[in-house]
This record gives sequence, C-alpha cells and structure tokens, in this order.
Amino acid sequence: MSRRVKFSRFGGPEVLDLVDVVPPEAGLGEVRVRVAATSLNPLDYKIFGNLPTSSPHVFDLPSGNGADFAGTVDQIGEGAEGFAVGDEVLGSQLRSAQSDFVVIDPAKLIRKPDDLDWVRAAGLTTVARTAAASVKAIRVGPGDTVLVSAAAGGVGILACQLAKRAGARVIGTASPENHDFLVSLGVEPVEYGDGLVDAVRAISPGGITAALDNHGRPSVDAALALGAPASRINSIADYAASADYGTLAVGGAAARQEDLADVAALVANGDIQLPIDSTYPLDEVRAAYERLLARHVRGKIVLTL
Repeated sequence: MSRRVKFSRFGGPEVLDLVDVVPPEAGLGEVRVRVAATSLNPLDYKIFGNLPTSSPHVFDLPSGNGADFAGTVDQIGEGAEGFAVGDEVLGSQLRSAQSDFVVIDPAKLIRKPDDLDWVRAAGLTTVARTAAASVKAIRVGPGDTVLVSAAAGGVGILACQLAKRAGARVIGTASPENHDFLVSLGVEPVEYGDGLVDAVRAISPGGITAALDNHGRPSVDAALALGAPASRINSIADYAASADYGTLAVGGAAARQEDLADVAALVANGDIQLPIDSTYPLDEVRAAYERLLARHVRGKIVLTL
C-alpha cells in the first residue's frame, strides 16, 4: 500500500485525510515518481475549499490534493521517453502530488539539479513558472522601478530576484518582520496597507514603471496611482482587474519548461534564493495548511515523505 492525501467534501484543512491506497502503475506514455517531498500552494486550498480560482476546476470527489513535488523516477510505462529509472526530477500535477507516488506525463517533469535539495526542489515548480512568466509579461529591464506585492511569498520572492537580475529597481510590499530579509535580496521594502502609495512615493518620488501583484485589488489600485500603465501591471491575485482596468493576468501556464529549468539552476547555484518557511511530515498536512492560511509565510511550506 501507499499513502495519499485526499478530500471527500469541501471545506478547510479539516477535510484533508491521509489514506492508504493501492500504488498506481505507470500507463502508456507515463512514468511513476516516488515522491520525496511536496509543497503547498494557495491554489490547493482554493480547490479543496471550493473557492473562486482563475479558471473552473471540475472534478469528482473524492480527490487527491497538492500539485508540486520532487522525487525519483521508479517506473517507466510503455512508450514513455526522456527519463530512466533512478532519475531525480521535479514537476507538478494538480490534485495528485501529496502522495507516495505520482504517475505523470514525462513532458511535465524536469531533471532536478544535483545541488538542489529535495525540499527546495519540491517547492519550486508553480512559483518559478509563475514568477518567470509574470516578469516576462511586463517586460522588465534596466531603468524600471517595479513594485512587487506580497514580496516575501513564494512567487513574490522569486519575482523580486528575477526583476533585479533583469536590471530593475525593486520595491516590495511585506509585513515588517520580512523587511530585513527583503533588504538582504536588494529589495526596498514598504509595508502594505492604506498608506502604501505614500510609502512608495517617499522612497521613489517619480513613482513606478511596472508592477507585479501577488496580493489583490488594493495593490493593483496602488500601482495605477503610482503611475504604472495598466499594460505593465500583472496580477495573479485579482483576475477581474484585467477586465476592469486592462491589466495583465499572466500566470504559470504561460511559462515554458525551459523557464522552470533556468530558475531551478539559479536556485541550485545560489544565484537566487527560495527560502523554506517550514516543513511538516505528510501526516501533518492539516497543520501545514493551517500555517499557510495564517498568512505571513516567508517562502514555501513543504511536506516531507
């Protein structure tokens, strides 16, 4: 038998159960991965909580949970190409990752860099793809001043660093306890809230040229007030802003596997950081989501198997 996190009804973390199941087998064109670690994303609790998401998710209950994982290929289905048994990989498969085994199309995997540990590898796929795609979407370059909201979260941390590497000045919103950390990344921190526009103008009188929103409508409104054109504001937290203001709504689906591989290499080499907020064993999955829902997480929360 193997273990799998599942939910049979919608609600909070209390709906998540760890159950024993028959191990899945790799089918035609598939590989099976023995999971070493798997991470949490906000999309997970929106799905098991039956909350609004950027696109509808239609599925039957009971369902598995979690998307991002890292592990070792341990079975190759007929016709599957690109990997061999023993290869260390990372990837994402919606409502599947929080399990001892994931069966997946190998095109959804990349090789784990040797210097990337399992925990950070497990936390990488969704946030790396989203950060890379969003930074490209607003065409960040030298001379830009970019506002990044929720800058200490998983997507925000990587987006800040990728924007810096593109030559931009980066201002990041975060709670005060994360300001010193952002400074260590070369990001100028400001506190989110009602005084955000004034706080940014205090350090950047000329305003901003672009913005990456990972928080919601107040951050989009602030970016517009600070002079960023709608065409250079990307929000992954308020998709309705696209219809209301003409802002962008580019997420991880727009990224290529090469983008994920590039970010994975940067993290493995120490050129950019992906901090791990906390780790939990798989059987403490409910506690892990309680921490995620409490907000103010720095980086990623990871379940270890």
